[in-house]
Amino acid sequence: MDLFSRSWAALRAVVDALPDEDFAQPSGCAGWLVRDLVCHLVIDAQDVLITLVTPADAEPTVDGVTYWQVGDRPPAGDDPLDALVVRLAAAYGEPGLLRFHLDDVGSAAGRAAGLADAAALVGTRGEVLTVGDYLTAYVMEWTLHHLDLIAHLPGAPEPPADALAHCRATLEKIAGAAFPASFGDRDVLLVGTGRRAPGDAEREALGGLAARLPFVLG
Repeated sequence: MDLFSRSWAALRAVVDALPDEDFAQPSGCAGWLVRDLVCHLVIDAQDVLITLVTPADAEPTVDGVTYWQVGDRPPAGDDPLDALVVRLAAAYGEPGLLRFHLDDVGSAAGRAAGLADAAALVGTRGEVLTVGDYLTAYVMEWTLHHLDLIAHLPGAPEPPADALAHCRATLEKIAGAAFPASFGDRDVLLVGTGRRAPGDAEREALGGLAARLPFVLG
């Protein structure tokens, strides 16, 4: 839960420090500008708040790893929900309004996570899991979107190192295989989830794992 809070705080701090003009820069998500990704983060924060107040009385069906649905094709940006996010982001008009909304709802989500009982059971997406596992899964969400946010913003702060390491370990569990030690944690996440293609040397180092890429998490 502490890693959830720190990775979420780090992501929101980057958004808070962005100059207005950077909201019009492309993000690492196909078809989305930075402003669109920030709007998606507002929706993510709302989802966290909703889930934390949706108790479940059944046994867990997933954990912090199996929570993720794994595909093999990165989003193309043409999904109707993706298009809705673009329209919502444009409706804010001024970046400052979007920045304020993320700070407002995002801070509430962070406080709610800090107050939640890690052992409590909650329901989301038709599944049941503990609050601790749910928040652990969201470390991946925050970290990948942090990388998406700064994809075209040189010099912007990176995700916390321990969040990157945690997400690498999670992705390796999902893959059922370890990535080469020569890969840094950031590169494992970018290559492993299809955010960039591996270079020739990386593909050689990946061996048979290269043919299984990407692991697209949704």
